[in-house]
This record gives sequence, structure tokens and C-alpha cells, in this order.
Amino acid sequence: MLTIYTSAPWLMSDAREEPFKHLDDIIVWTEELGCAGMLIFSDNISFDPWLIAGRVLEKSRDLVPLVAVNPIYQHPMSVAKSINSIAAGSGRRIGVNLVAGGFSRHLREMGCNLDHSQRYDRLAEFGTIIAELTSGEQPLKYSGEYYQLNGLRPAPPPIAGLEPRIFVSGTSESCIRVQRELGATRLSYPREPREYAEESLPADSGFRLGIIAREDSSTAWRLAHERFPVDRLGEEFHDLAYESVESHWHRRLSEDAMKVSAPVGSYWMYPFRAYKTFCPYIVGSYAETAGLLLRYMQLGASTFILDEASSKDDLFHSVQVLRLAWSKFTENRS
Repeated sequence: MLTIYTSAPWLMSDAREEPFKHLDDIIVWTEELGCAGMLIFSDNISFDPWLIAGRVLEKSRDLVPLVAVNPIYQHPMSVAKSINSIAAGSGRRIGVNLVAGGFSRHLREMGCNLDHSQRYDRLAEFGTIIAELTSGEQPLKYSGEYYQLNGLRPAPPPIAGLEPRIFVSGTSESCIRVQRELGATRLSYPREPREYAEESLPADSGFRLGIIAREDSSTAWRLAHERFPVDRLGEEFHDLAYESVESHWHRRLSEDAMKVSAPVGSYWMYPFRAYKTFCPYIVGSYAETAGLLLRYMQLGASTFILDEASSKDDLFHSVQVLRLAWSKFTENRS
């Protein structure tokens, strides 16, 4: 099944005037266009993601907040308590996106000295405990390297049918291992399709990307260049950030972007290269963009998380072209 999420604006702690206005707009557009929910980021400088999740629940009827959770910020019991409390209090479901890393500076600020593999080991324990506390009512005993629980009882107890869908983000072997252990959906950022060769993605994989699609290619590219003009200062910021990032996916995409930032067909890395967003963009006519998205679906992707929408019109076309590609994908399978 095709599942589409949008992305919440990255609300920073220095926001002053109407920080929720654009968020509220995207919430309305997301629900009106029949998407499943909204991804909410988490880092050292952004608003608390659970505050944003509450806003999504308040302003929508059915959207699922997909909240990024990182062991450096919360104990798994705290995450489970939030999920169960929301389920019990509102009858709504929460998704969780398990994140292990981030910018090196942010990890140092939090006093995290674990290496990449250790952070994913901790993330596996973190995710296991969250899954247990949001699906069963029995006291949990758990003995791991990072967490020890001695008969912890979930409070409030979970609500059957409202267990969270669990995602894990990354592309490294450590991430793939954790995704398999947890039975989670793995989220990543797509490379140009030819980079995957004959590789198949895990079943129910997800990609985060931006889409600018219109009926004709020239209109789509004009809009793309208006939204993301050449920005040399942004490129310099990107190159500086590249040196301080721990994430494998970020480094790999950065290397791709610095090597070839010009479009490869409909696949465009320049918005990432200019430090305007953290994902590739798919740009072109409906036929061109649907054709490229179809290749990702053939690799195994069925969940797509769209970059922050600049307008309802942009989001409308993005959703339409994803559904067009999925229609072609299901036709080819039948």
C-alpha cells in the first residue's frame, strides 16, 4: 500500500512571530489531500517534537504524527508513556521514527561519546522497549547493555489497535541490522536510481524526498529554479556541515551532491548541495517524475515522506504524481 507523509517545518528555538502558521497550513493541506500523517524532526535547536505532535492532533481529525525520537533526549519509558497517553486520551495513533545520530556538535553538546555502531546498539534496545511497552500490559523485565528494567509496568496501558508504527532512519549496515531486529520500516534518502544497480530494498521501505511536478517539464524546472536559485554561500555552509556530520546517509548524499549537483534526468541534488533542504528533489513533467518514482517503487519503496511543502499547489502535484506512479506499479504487478 502506498503511504504518503508530509514533513513539518523545522521550527527553531529562535522563532518569534507566528511559528505555527505555516505548520497549521501544512496540516490542513496534508489532511485535505488524504495523506497518512506528518514527520516531525528532533534535534538540539528545534521545538520539542511532542509539542508539534500535539498541534497536529489538535488541528486534524486523522493524521498520524510521525515523531523522531532519539535515545539522547528521552528514556524509552517516557516515549511509551506519551504514545499510550495519546492513545488513551484521544484514540489517536502516533508513529515513531528511531534516530541514532545527528550532527557531531549536537552529540558532543549532549555528552554522547558512543561511536556509530554503539549508538545503533543502544537504538535497538530503545526501540525494543518502546515496542514492548506500547503493545503489552505485563510488567517488563529487560536486561541490556544500555537499559535495565525490573518489572516496569506500562502506565497508562496500551490501547489495542493503536500500537505505533515504528520506523528507523539510516543506510548503514548497523541501521539495516536494527531495522531487521525490530521489524521496522527503514527510512532513507534516495540516491539516483542507477546507484542501486540490482539491489532491492527491504520490504516496506520508505524514502524522504521533494517533488516539483507539473504537466510540462519546462514549467516544473522554472518553478524549481525559482524556489532553489544558485546560492554559493549555501554551498559553503553545506561543505562545512559535511565535515561535522556523523550520519552515513548525509555523508553519502553530500559526496553525490558535491560530485554532480546538476540534474540527472529528473533527479536533482542542488537544493541539498545549497544547504536549503536535507533531501534530493525529483523535478519534471508528470510522466518524467512518475517514471522515476516508479523505479523506486520497483526497488521496494512504498512509503514516501515529502519535503516541507511551500504551497498547497506544490503538495497537490506531489501527491498526484506519487499516486500516478503507484497506479502504474500496481498495474505492472497484476
